[in-house]
Amino acid sequence: MGGNLLYITGTVDKRTMEKFEREAKEAGRESWYLSWALDSTPQERSKGKTVEVGRAYFETDSRRYTILDAPGHKTFVPSMISGAAQADVAILVISARKGEFETGFERGGQTREHIMLVKTAGVSKVVIVINKMDDTTVNWDKARYDEIKDKLTPFVKAAGFNPKTDVTFIPVSAFHGHNLKDRVSKTVCPWWDGPSFLEHVDHMPMVDRKIGAPLMMPVSEKYKDMGTIIVGKIESGHLRKGDSLILMPNKDSVEVAAIYNELEEEVDRALCGDNIRIRLRGVDDEDISPGFVLTSPSKPIHAVRQFEAQLAILEHKNIICAGYSAVMHIHTLAEEVTLPVYVFNTAQFYQL
Repeated sequence: MGGNLLYITGTVDKRTMEKFEREAKEAGRESWYLSWALDSTPQERSKGKTVEVGRAYFETDSRRYTILDAPGHKTFVPSMISGAAQADVAILVISARKGEFETGFERGGQTREHIMLVKTAGVSKVVIVINKMDDTTVNWDKARYDEIKDKLTPFVKAAGFNPKTDVTFIPVSAFHGHNLKDRVSKTVCPWWDGPSFLEHVDHMPMVDRKIGAPLMMPVSEKYKDMGTIIVGKIESGHLRKGDSLILMPNKDSVEVAAIYNELEEEVDRALCGDNIRIRLRGVDDEDISPGFVLTSPSKPIHAVRQFEAQLAILEHKNIICAGYSAVMHIHTLAEEVTLPVYVFNTAQFYQL
């Protein structure tokens, strides 16, 4: 779906897409060529599974978007969390094909886990795209669409989303581009009267940007390219070329040497919500890890070794007791933690 969005919005040209189609055919993966616009590594292309968070950019007449193509397979859940933590809106792509939806939604399936993870990652709006409506087992059948919608609605509500204000269902055929940019034809789907996917996201309410707040930019990637480069999304505040900042938690003083936007163009400033790359002076890339935060020297973030947290245990097979070790995901940070003490409130019990 992401690959076709890039194509129909003009970000990927026809010549490039024909090249992907030719290479996919030679590799015996002819029907996967659209995904190659985002799945760029040999491992992803050979297995047809997204492994890392792919990053791409496109524009419509109304807005500009950054796609964070997160993996759906259970093996790569940490990468999926990293992508979800940087998103303003989650696009959950569900297969309408008979058997595939049931496999994902049954107990232990990835569909359930993804809904819970995007909620805990702080995403407040979800667009559930019911894909493969053109499949021979579906044929744009309204009954199948309603069946999937009726099964998912109680679960997204239980996860904390309001089905009326936070969740939208849209049927599409991503491979053929039906209902992505233009509304699906009545000859193909006579019962759908709603907007196309891009039409809907273009008219969604804008996220409140905290441009005047202290700077916070979690680092999602880092590498060396004629200096130290970090990648991330500005969660609050703004920055300019030449700014002197602090990289937490090591308190390294750094200078912004250059800022690059989604199109790799150098810009003078970046605001809250922008996905950018920054060239830094004053720190080596070996001294930076994903999860570090670029912040303001006047109001730096706090770094701690211990903290109190409320835990909602959704599903777990083993016993959780004092001394339990786990991996904690906060924005782009993944850190091993130990739970030393538990305080139980016996006055209330919650059932999820």
